[in-house]
Amino acid sequence: MVRAVIHRAVELVDRAHSLLALVAFPEGVAGIYCGPTLETWAAAAKLSAQRHIVWVEKPYQRVLSVMPPIYRDLWTGAKGMYKLEPVVADDGEVVIYAPHITEVSFVHGKLIDEIGYHCRDYFTQQWDRFGQYPGGILAHSTHLKGKGAYDPVSGLESPRIHVTLATGIPEEHCRRINLGYLDPATVDPEEWKSHSDWLVVPRAGEMLYRLI
Repeated sequence: MVRAVIHRAVELVDRAHSLLALVAFPEGVAGIYCGPTLETWAAAAKLSAQRHIVWVEKPYQRVLSVMPPIYRDLWTGAKGMYKLEPVVADDGEVVIYAPHITEVSFVHGKLIDEIGYHCRDYFTQQWDRFGQYPGGILAHSTHLKGKGAYDPVSGLESPRIHVTLATGIPEEHCRRINLGYLDPATVDPEEWKSHSDWLVVPRAGEMLYRLI
């Protein structure tokens, strides 16, 4: 949907325009495309779909999302959740492993502390309470929390999966913003690899994982 909005905006530009698009990896560049904006984007996206998506055959009960140092706070480190959520089994867990992360957000931390992390329906079913918050803040919250449901009658929220932080953010802070906590000192990625229904993803956030 976001890309559709961008494409519609491009169509409103009343002068000639073109696009230079790169399909890149830490190891180098897989493709370079240049030409008319929409056609060039489509060609680059086609290659990206082949090179930037990891297809797996089964969902995993637990996923250890190992975040590299380029992600300095949870605001950017949220990629370690939403790029892996599609391969997590129902009632499974994503553990964001990043001992170096000590802040929820350097810029938006105060607002996130106010609203916490929740599924989309938690906000839309209580719009009188949350409608004044910036949409980008609410979207970030739902991206990290993932899919779920909220019953306004009982006040119960039912996330599809569990999100746990094994970071430098204190346990009390994690609980306050509606996330789980795991002491990062207790996490051994090599031990995780010994479980057939657990997945360890090094340099998480760079690739999208999907079920075949």
